[in-house]
Amino acid sequence: MKPGIHPAYGPVVFRDSASNHAFLTRSTRTSDKTIEWEDGNTYPVVDVEISSVSHPFYTGTARVLDTAGRVERFERRYGAR
Repeated sequence: MKPGIHPAYGPVVFRDSASNHAFLTRSTRTSDKTIEWEDGNTYPVVDVEISSVSHPFYTGTARVLDTAGRVERFERRYGAR
């Protein structure tokens, strides 16, 4: 990698505001806000609205829309022209 052209890559805490869950990972994102983590160190914290902990796809609460029959219902309602 060329020096001086890449953003700093370091530990960052991402905090899910929907489920109040936080996890420590490495990222190029930074923040002015900091948080003291479980290991006693202070890391920048980035608040996110949704993560894999609260997203319906990952939690198994996703709704499946019934798309079968929509065309038939439309044709019944308005007739096949």
